[in-house]
Amino acid sequence: MPETEPTSTGPAAVPSAQGVSLAAGTQTVPEAGEAGQAGGPATAARGQLSMAASRFFRHKLAMIGLFIFLVLLLGSVIIPYFWPYNYATITSEFASGPTAAHPFGTDLIGHDLFAQVLSGTLTSIETALLVAGISTFVGTLIGALAGYYGGIVDQLLMRFTDLVLVVPLLATLLVLANKFAKQSDSQLFVGLLLALLFWTYLARLVRGTFMSLREREFIEAEHAIGASTWRIILRHLIPNAAGSIVVNGTLTVAGAMLTEALLSFLGLGIQPPQVDLGSLIAAAEGDAVSLPWLFYFPSAFLVLAILSVNFIGDGLRDAFDPTQRGH
Repeated sequence: MPETEPTSTGPAAVPSAQGVSLAAGTQTVPEAGEAGQAGGPATAARGQLSMAASRFFRHKLAMIGLFIFLVLLLGSVIIPYFWPYNYATITSEFASGPTAAHPFGTDLIGHDLFAQVLSGTLTSIETALLVAGISTFVGTLIGALAGYYGGIVDQLLMRFTDLVLVVPLLATLLVLANKFAKQSDSQLFVGLLLALLFWTYLARLVRGTFMSLREREFIEAEHAIGASTWRIILRHLIPNAAGSIVVNGTLTVAGAMLTEALLSFLGLGIQPPQVDLGSLIAAAEGDAVSLPWLFYFPSAFLVLAILSVNFIGDGLRDAFDPTQRGH
């Protein structure tokens, strides 16, 4: 008796997504029913993350950057609890150079500069992390929707993205900050303002990744078994774009820190009584020659913070770069 041909209906006819190689250098995650045979989603995710983590921790500059960033962050959080002065304390010493009591000296009013630099470092890092978090979420969402749906959705979202891109960033920030900054909480407002203008590059990056993945066999298999749109996006597409998202989000921290310091330097960023590194540098600009410690210490902390984040971003980029694997 001749053998019957398999029908095209039912789960058995769906092409398996297991083992499909992706542009991002990852493998698709097997379904829950395959967990016993292929190790399951958790095993695949752990394998990918462990490989990236191994490469990252072997990256010397990234380790240096991570160490410096953690020292700056933890130091600015912990040391103020034990330091006898805070950023608003006025001492009896005015414009004095570095001493044992005041390692970074004091300013013209008598503030302890060490306490002010610690507070300014924490404010700058917090603002930059807020910017990176919000802009990464917005950019990923817009890029995912545009890349997955295509068509009119893609056209509308990308034309909006192009509109934001063509507007000069600094000019827009100066206008908006000058108009609204004094009406809102300074740190929160500046963070939201920067975040709403920093998401565009990531949106285009995620869109391109999604467009290259949505026609793959494993996505067609998901459609065939009736998987929902958000399941496909969250479980398969975003994990395969995770490397680009993480790297871009990390580098956004450095860019946001620099831009926020620039706004404060121009007098349109963080407002008193809060201090940040940009406002400290701006306040010391006129005394950079006569009272150099007021200018150089905040500047050094800002440079160290930005460089450390850039080193971390370079390490993450190399860790997630599939062309570097196996070399």
